[in-house]
Amino acid sequence: MALRSLGTTGLQIPALVFGGNVFGWTVDEKQSFSLLDALFERGFTAIDTADVYSAWAPGNKGGESETIIGKWLAAHPGARDKVTLFTKVGADLREPGKKGLSARWIAQAVEDSLRRLQTDYIDLYFSHWPDNDTPYEETLGAYERLLKAGKIRAIGASNLNAEQLAEALKVADAKGLPRYQVLQPEYNLYDRSGFEGALQNLTVRENIGVVTYYSLASGFLSGKYRSEKDLRQSQRGQGIARYLNPRGFAIVDALEAIAAKNNVKPAEVALAWLINQPGITAPIASATNVAHVEGFVTAVALNLSADELSTLTRAGD
Repeated sequence: MALRSLGTTGLQIPALVFGGNVFGWTVDEKQSFSLLDALFERGFTAIDTADVYSAWAPGNKGGESETIIGKWLAAHPGARDKVTLFTKVGADLREPGKKGLSARWIAQAVEDSLRRLQTDYIDLYFSHWPDNDTPYEETLGAYERLLKAGKIRAIGASNLNAEQLAEALKVADAKGLPRYQVLQPEYNLYDRSGFEGALQNLTVRENIGVVTYYSLASGFLSGKYRSEKDLRQSQRGQGIARYLNPRGFAIVDALEAIAAKNNVKPAEVALAWLINQPGITAPIASATNVAHVEGFVTAVALNLSADELSTLTRAGD
């Protein structure tokens, strides 16, 4: 599978990253192992997770996804060197002191993640959410120590707007600290305003890699959801409800038309559109069965025409 350079990290990744948020949530450990096997066999070697995944599920407290990935790595000697691991720090783990981007918490959280992942290094470590109570200098200083210690190999940020990312880069340059090299924004055919424009221009100008989350709008862009009744199909149903409007249906109609023309599925077209957007290194997408993984293969190989890409871009106007 062809690989793409991830910003200035030196990492080479496939044009699609697997989202490990489903591990320990919508798929159990056994099924997670099957999915990881299928991904690995097909060349999808970049895995995104976070320390907080999947704390929202009943009975969970966070760390479940990392733990499953760690067990899979331990069961597959030699796989670690071929897998690019992303994880994150900063989300609220709902325990005193276990949130944010302070140097103290980062130093503890990275050790917790390394232990769960059963590895001695993380390829890409993200600041999960902005922390208005911690200066960028403190956070980046903490990352500098982890980089020098070899515990992480590159850093990124998730959910920063253009002003926040620009300020973080400014502080890094002024203080001689490591820069954020990758951005993880919410971005898909429906949710575009938060990334397009100033933030997208900044990432292109600064050669910052971009891996998008909610790449399929929580599954809405699969075309499976056309009414409130359809929302019962998914544990994400309530999050999908906001897409049930004329704009959302116009986008899905365009996806379905182009999918039919190419004999593929709407979700595969939606991912292919993202893969072809300026500055996008790779979308992040999750799966709950091996058939979804086969869809990723199709999405990466799908060559949409300029007219098809333009039709999709205009569909939500």
